Amino acid sequence: MIWRRFRPWAASDSLRRWVRPTISDHAARVASAREPPGPAAPLFSRLPLPPVPGPVPAPIHINNPCMSSRSCFSTAAWVNPPAEEIVEVPLAQTGEGIAECELLKWFVQEGDQVEEFQRLCEVQSDKATIEITSRYKGKVHQILYVPGDIVKVGETILKILIAGSESTSSSESSDDSSFENCEQLEPTSQSSGLNSGSIGKVLSTPPVRALAKQYGLDINDIKGTGEDGRVLKENVLDYAANRGICKDPSVFSQVNPEVQEVQSLLKEVTGQCYEDRTVLLRGFHRAMVKSMTMAANIPHFHYMEEIKFDKLMKLKAAFQQETADAEVKITYLPFLIKSLSMALDKYPILNSSFIESSNEVILKGSHNIGVAMATPYGLVVPNIKKVQSLNVLEITKELARLQQMASNNKLSSDDVSGGTISLSNIGAIGGKFGCPLVNLPEAAIIALGRIQKVPHFDDDGTVVPTAIANVVVGADHRIVDGATVARFCNEWKHWVEMPELLLLHMR
Repeated sequence: MIWRRFRPWAASDSLRRWVRPTISDHAARVASAREPPGPAAPLFSRLPLPPVPGPVPAPIHINNPCMSSRSCFSTAAWVNPPAEEIVEVPLAQTGEGIAECELLKWFVQEGDQVEEFQRLCEVQSDKATIEITSRYKGKVHQILYVPGDIVKVGETILKILIAGSESTSSSESSDDSSFENCEQLEPTSQSSGLNSGSIGKVLSTPPVRALAKQYGLDINDIKGTGEDGRVLKENVLDYAANRGICKDPSVFSQVNPEVQEVQSLLKEVTGQCYEDRTVLLRGFHRAMVKSMTMAANIPHFHYMEEIKFDKLMKLKAAFQQETADAEVKITYLPFLIKSLSMALDKYPILNSSFIESSNEVILKGSHNIGVAMATPYGLVVPNIKKVQSLNVLEITKELARLQQMASNNKLSSDDVSGGTISLSNIGAIGGKFGCPLVNLPEAAIIALGRIQKVPHFDDDGTVVPTAIANVVVGADHRIVDGATVARFCNEWKHWVEMPELLLLHMR
């Protein structure tokens, strides 16, 4: 039996199929006898056909939603590859130890043309927010995830349709002339019904899918009224209203989702809503769960001390007056960070990490001091690299950059990785002191309380108002003993209470 290639007239080469001829054995012999022999005819078209046992097979009607009703058979060999190719774009590795990311938003939609290095989507890992770019030039064929989904590294996030070479398309146009006298197959009523059925995936945009997911609806159950049966936002709202999930879809569709969230929170505050809610932790919150769970498994040693800030307050005010750049705001943190680096030079064990598997301690060469920042997206700890080689003004500018990036959720993986010790300024919000947990794999962390004026006795016994802040040093007690933590804290206190000495060690 000869298997011949089926080729649709209006479809692309990617839809070619090999099918069994629908003509009988006798008709095949007649067709073979009438076909004039020649060098251009394929060899197997001139061979005698063996008889086919059993009844004559019924004609096969091929139906495909993407094909034209006119089709034909050909014995020509399939020489050229498909003119178009669908490639899968996976979620690449965004950082060391990152296994999954949360999809924040798409920059493209299905059907959009994309260029190389064009932004496709934005994802957030446990450490940073990353933009995924395209490695191909083509057309977005299918988007597989919606904002809010958790995607594992290596999974396909979308498919792109890439155009083939020009030579392929030109050769295919020349082949079309050999199919002018082909039999046209008319689909039966049964096959026509398949065209209007639910073959393939329901057409809709990622925001519409996210809306259906928010209501707990299966988008395949919703009848779309858009072009080619595309499910629109109004279809989802109407379907939800019919099931009693929302009351007035016409009014609800005009409300901004952010306004809805604020309204729901106001209802909770005013006591109008008492229902329990289940909230899925994402982004930086997931990272905090992971890091604090690991930190809870190590023994901590906490040491508290009082530090006078009178001289530092005067120096800060003088620096702010002399700063020509109005956008540079001088705060206490740059001085604290620089003085902390000076203390780490004398006690490098606080600037280390412990390898439990081999019982080794790595003394870090760079002072990458992290600063805890509370953002609308959660707690994040970016770090300033190589503080020992920076002056106070350079630290101030880098700290301002990190704060701006954190507030916009634009921190890179490099900004939040590689930290060697952390500083938490909890006093900026309130509170006198706290007991921080080490941010592994670091060996120490410092919590700074609120600066306040308290009565204090000076050297001659006179009571004077003094600006004092409480600091708490938390250390990994497996590698750092209490005496070392106390000496380290006294060294740092010395630099903070006498900040003018920093000028002697500036590089």
